[in-house]
Amino acid sequence: MKTWMPDLSRSSGPRYMAIADVIEMDLRSGHLVVGDRLPPQRELARRLEIDFTTVARGYVEAQKRGLVSTHVGRGTFVTGGVEKERLGFVSNAAPDPRRSAAIDLSMNMPPEPDDPELIARMREGLSSVATNMISLLRYQGFGGAGMDKDAAASWLSRRGLVPSQERIFVTPGAHPALLAIFGMLAKPGEIVFSENITYPGMRSIAAQLGLNLIGLPMDEHGIVPEAFAQACERSKPKALYLNPTLQNPTTLTIPQKRREEICAVARKYHVPIVEDDAYGFIPLHSPAPLAAMAPDLTWHIGGLAKCIGAGLRLAFVVAPDTKAAWPFISAMRANNVSASPLTVALATRWIEDGTADSILRFIRTEAAARQDMVATILPEGSYRADPISFNIWLPLGQGWTRSTFGSHMRTSGLGVVASDAFTVDGAAAEAVRVCLGGPISRAKLRGALEFMGHALEGSPERVGTFF
Repeated sequence: MKTWMPDLSRSSGPRYMAIADVIEMDLRSGHLVVGDRLPPQRELARRLEIDFTTVARGYVEAQKRGLVSTHVGRGTFVTGGVEKERLGFVSNAAPDPRRSAAIDLSMNMPPEPDDPELIARMREGLSSVATNMISLLRYQGFGGAGMDKDAAASWLSRRGLVPSQERIFVTPGAHPALLAIFGMLAKPGEIVFSENITYPGMRSIAAQLGLNLIGLPMDEHGIVPEAFAQACERSKPKALYLNPTLQNPTTLTIPQKRREEICAVARKYHVPIVEDDAYGFIPLHSPAPLAAMAPDLTWHIGGLAKCIGAGLRLAFVVAPDTKAAWPFISAMRANNVSASPLTVALATRWIEDGTADSILRFIRTEAAARQDMVATILPEGSYRADPISFNIWLPLGQGWTRSTFGSHMRTSGLGVVASDAFTVDGAAAEAVRVCLGGPISRAKLRGALEFMGHALEGSPERVGTFF
C-alpha cells in the first residue's frame, strides 16, 4: 500500500473535491502511479483529521473521474484514467468548425481562454458532469438543486453577498430573469427608470412588456441622485434598472458613495432596484453591490456570461425576500421551466473545483492586456474605458458618423455597435461601443485597432471606401 498523504491546501474546492483533485495532481506528477493502492478511507480520515464521509465522497469523486477503482475487500487502486478512456470521456476528436462559424460580433464578449491547461481543466469538468448524463436529461425543479444553490452562494459571496438559500435561484441567463422581474414589477404603460445610456437588452425588454422606459441623466459616476429624486417626484416609477459595475457600454463603475445616495433615494420613494451585476466579478476590487446596501429593495442578478462564458446561459438571482420569490418562481417557470440541468451541473462543478476562478483570472488578465494595447494605439482621452473592461466607448470626431464608422469597420473583426442601441431618451451621440473580446486573437486585435486608429486620424472621405 502506498504511503500517501494528500495536501488539501493545493486545491481551492471543498475538502472532498480537494481529495480527488490532489489524486489527479499526484498522478500527473508521478507521485502516484497506476496500480498504487490508496490508504483505507477511515485511516486517511484519521490522518487528515476530517470526517470519514468527506474522504468517502472524495474517493467517489475520484472514481467518477476515472482516477481510481474500488474493490470490496481489496481497497482503492489508482487506475490513471483508463476507465475514463474506456467510457469515451477522453477524446482526440478535432473541434467541429461548424460550431464556431456563426459569431455575433454585436455582443460584448469576454476574451476566450486559449491556455491549453485551462481548456483541459474545463473539459475535465465536462467529462465529470457526463457521468450523471442520464439524470441530467430529466426535468428538474426550478431554481437549482441544493448543491447548485450552495455553489451559487459560494460564488456570490465573492461580491459580499450572503443571502439565505431560499432567496437564491439559478436561472437560464440574466435576460430571462430581467424579463420575469420587470413583468412582475410593472404593467404595460407604467414607468421604469434606467441610465440614459444603458444595456440594449433592457430597452428590448421594456419594449416587449410595453413599459415606459425613462433614462435618467448621468455624469462620470453614473445616474445623478438629485435627478433621480426629481424624477420620482414627477412620476411614480415601478423600478430602477442599473448596470453599476463596468457599465455596458460606457464602462463606468458607480462609486460607493454614489451607490449609497442612489439607495437612499430609492428607499425614500419606495422604488425597487434591479441590479444587473453582469460585470461585477471582473474587477479584483469593486464597490459593494447595491443588494448589500439595500437588500430589501434590490433584485440582484449575477450573470455568468461575462465572467465565465455566455454559452452557459446561467445567472444567479437573489430576491429581496422570500415573499417576492414566489411570483418570481411562477413567472420563470411559465417562461423557461428551468435552466438546463447540464449547464447548471457544469457551472457548479467549475465553481467547486476552482475552474471558474481560473477562467475569471484569465479574463481579467487578458482584458487588462488588451486595454494596454488600446492605450498604446489610440490617443489618451479619445475614448472611455476601464483598465479591466473588455470594451471601449468611443466618441467620434473628424466628421465621422456612427453609421459611416460602423460601415468602415465591418470587416475588421471587431464588434462595433452604434450609440442608438444604448440611448433611451434624446438624440443618440456620435459614438460607438467597440468590443475587444470574443474569438479575436491579440495579433488580429492589434491590426484591427491600428486600422481603427488610422481611420480616426482623418475624415471619412480621406480614409473610407464606400460604394
